[in-house]
Formats: sequence, C-alpha cells, structure tokens
Amino acid sequence: MRLVALFGAAALVSVLPPAGHRTAVDDATLAGTAFDTARRSADFAMHSPSSEARFVADWVTDSHDNKKLPFVILDKRQAQVFVFDANGRLIDASPVLLGSATGDDSVPGIGSRPIAQVLPEERTTPAGRFVSEPGQNASGEDIVWIDYDAAVSMHRVRTANPTERRLERLASPNPIDRRISYGCVNVPVAFYESVVRPVLGSARGVVYVLPETRALRQVFSAAYPLGSNTARYRTPSSRM
Repeated sequence: MRLVALFGAAALVSVLPPAGHRTAVDDATLAGTAFDTARRSADFAMHSPSSEARFVADWVTDSHDNKKLPFVILDKRQAQVFVFDANGRLIDASPVLLGSATGDDSVPGIGSRPIAQVLPEERTTPAGRFVSEPGQNASGEDIVWIDYDAAVSMHRVRTANPTERRLERLASPNPIDRRISYGCVNVPVAFYESVVRPVLGSARGVVYVLPETRALRQVFSAAYPLGSNTARYRTPSSRM
C-alpha cells in the first residue's frame, strides 16, 4: 500500500464512465445504428470460475464495458484473479492475497494515512469498477494502481514479515487463508512478471472487483446475463 503521497505529486487519474454508463444518443442516431444480436461470452480457457466471475466477465465481453482495454476480474470470495485481453480471452489466472478485513468499501481518507494507523477492520479490498494505471510505490517499486486515492494496488507478494507466511498462504487452496494484506492485491512474483506487468504495467486497464458483502447487482447494476433480451447497440463513438 502507498504509505504517503508519492513525492508530494498529485496523481491525475483517468476515469472511465461508471459501469452501465452509455453515451446518450438521440432517436435518429439510434435508428441508424447497427444492432448486434450475437452474444459474446468471455473465454476462461481451462479454468472454472465462480458463477459471479463468469457473469461479470461475460457481460464485460458482450457489452464492451472495458472500452477496448484489457480487463481483470478479481473474485474476492475465491481470492482469485483473472486477466483478460481486450476481447475477453483469458491470458492467465492466479490465486491472490487480499485485504484481511471483510468488506466492499474503503474508509474515506485511508490512502493518506501511514500504514501503522490502518486499523484491522479497515483493511478491506474495495469492490467496484476501477481504471487501473501503472505507477510506483514510495519505495520506487513498479506496481499497478487499482484505486490510487484509497492506496489500493496490485503488486508482487510482499514477504518482509515472515510471521505472515504470505507465500504459504498463496499456496493454500483455502481462500480464507489468502486474506492477509492491508487491502492491496498481492500476486505471485512469477505471475506479476509474466502477466500483470506486460498487460497492465505500461497502459491502463479496467479492474472489476466482485463484492463479498453486497449483492453483485448492487455493485454492477448494468450487468446482464447473456440469455437476456437486454437491448444492446454500438454507438458511433465511445468516450473514455
């Protein structure tokens, strides 16, 4: 986690429209828009995701909510991350370490606090739709910011405190064992170097963090199942 503001510089975070946002179009524009009835599902390859992870990944792929950017599905209940290319094809997946506290929101102002002042019940990994961006932490290590203001990032697993047994926890098949961080997403070093850094380490992406205490549709209200009759259309242009 970011302990202090990086060298006093303000971060300029590019923000995509919230999940479900569509650029307004009038009737004339809509009438001239080509409807696409073919549904597109995400390709999880040989992996078997939870029903929630598949639901969100399919919706993102079908609706293009990721705006042609690579995207990530972070399943907190399973403590697992899936990294996709812009077309919804899985690049790879991995177990991860997450915030030790159960919850879907970050405490306001937590990103500006020293880590020693973060209480155990405040160590949550927030749920929602985030625009990631590459960056550095206070030590100069390259990381991927998920929520800069809340100091939540994805980075290589930290092993500075041997009593936390983070490598052992990453190897555990029990998702509960993988709840140990202050809120950041810790991934295996090899996974960071081979997947996270090449895909998200030099450009933006979209990270969808699934909730664990709130209903899925509360967080992703525009998401729809592929079998639904939800109208879908392509607008002439989309806004970032």
